[in-house]
Amino acid sequence: MEQQRNIRPLALGLTILSGLARLLPHPPNFTPVGGMSLFAGARLAGWYAYLVPLAMMAVTDFLLAAIKGVPVSRVSPFVYASFLINVWIGRKLLARSENPIRIGSAAFLCSLQFFLVTNFAVWLSSSFYPHTPAGLAECFTAAIPFFGRTLAGDLAATAVLFGAHSWLSRRVARTERVSLQTA
Repeated sequence: MEQQRNIRPLALGLTILSGLARLLPHPPNFTPVGGMSLFAGARLAGWYAYLVPLAMMAVTDFLLAAIKGVPVSRVSPFVYASFLINVWIGRKLLARSENPIRIGSAAFLCSLQFFLVTNFAVWLSSSFYPHTPAGLAECFTAAIPFFGRTLAGDLAATAVLFGAHSWLSRRVARTERVSLQTA
């Protein structure tokens, strides 16, 4: 019975749907994945919080490679690690919160750490920028336009996921209400 309580079908379904939304056409870096991983950390119990976003990334990476020829790069492990950090942020900061300011702030933090981690990885793993402090600064500067789209995608996905869960957990899946969680 305890195992069944940990599944949380509403949160799981919203997480999976947002992961699959990555396959829809979108501007570069405007994806629901950052918000999905933050939401999973806040609303999925136990190891599901970490496993589901990783599984969704792996499945959609495979599909994007098969359908659109999008290759996996040397930066991919850093991308996955960054999304695991988002899960951790969700678990630590949002597990018992429905406060929009707190949720939005966490989404901003997730976007910022994604920007820092993945662009450091680009600088580290490529020969496009010199491996000097100036080259790192150049890499981060060139990535600023992508940060805006990442932030917009993360904020949009976070608002939709947390808003939908809040509303649906009050009307349909009452056992998933945040105030009733023990995690």
